[in-house]
Amino acid sequence: MGLVGLAGIGLLTAGALRGWRGWLELKRLELQARTTDHAAPAPSMSSRIEIADLKERIRKLEAIAAGVDL
Repeated sequence: MGLVGLAGIGLLTAGALRGWRGWLELKRLELQARTTDHAAPAPSMSSRIEIADLKERIRKLEAIAAGVDL
């Protein structure tokens, strides 16, 4: 009975170790992909216009909050 219990614990330990190694390999691959992806695609013209519009709105809202007349 004790030998069967010991074998069961050994199998559970081996399975947990294999899962742990798989998880570590997954995280290693994620980090590798993150560090090699340095070049982000350039924003499109429409997104640049939208960002400029949002910045202008923020500037106006900050002026209103400061009590400055535009």
